[in-house]
Amino acid sequence: MEAYSEFFFTVWIRFFFLLTPFFVLSTFLAMTPELSASERRATAFRVTLAVLVACFVLYSFGNTLFSLFGITLDSFRIGAGSLLFLSAVHMVHGDDSAPPSEKRGAISVVPLAIPVTVGPGTTGALLVMGAEVQHNWQVFVGLAALAAAVLCIGILLVCASFIEHIVGKKGITILSKLTGLFVAALAAQIVFTGVRNFLLVK
Repeated sequence: MEAYSEFFFTVWIRFFFLLTPFFVLSTFLAMTPELSASERRATAFRVTLAVLVACFVLYSFGNTLFSLFGITLDSFRIGAGSLLFLSAVHMVHGDDSAPPSEKRGAISVVPLAIPVTVGPGTTGALLVMGAEVQHNWQVFVGLAALAAAVLCIGILLVCASFIEHIVGKKGITILSKLTGLFVAALAAQIVFTGVRNFLLVK
């Protein structure tokens, strides 16, 4: 039981930061200034559902995709980690504001769920993390941890207006940049593991 709970917490914390919660929150606020409180909540629910479906698919079918295209896990680790690192750099130095054309219309799935929450780097990392599991129980516990992480993102989005009132836009921006540092460290670890395993094989 201890092994299950430890694995659950480890996967949950990695997924939580991988989904860049405060960057998503700041982007959500920037793209929904004209929506009422009820419309924001409805949008948050749709974003959460879209992210959950996308993450479940990516986490569950990593090995199948690697086998289909003849890609080794370590080579994908290096590529995905590099993309994730670039995403982290963008979070630390980039601009959170959304273009005017993206602030109207159906924004729940595109761009809020994909690619803001589940971008190229996150996609690659999810595929790698899903392919790393060795046992059936790890698959189910990993999916539960992923669902918990996505639910936490959803709670943040539902409470977006309240959080903005408490910490302010600058506070959210600071939290977003701090998240970028954690994501950069996770990306570096993924790349390091891929390079190390690749060199050992050679």
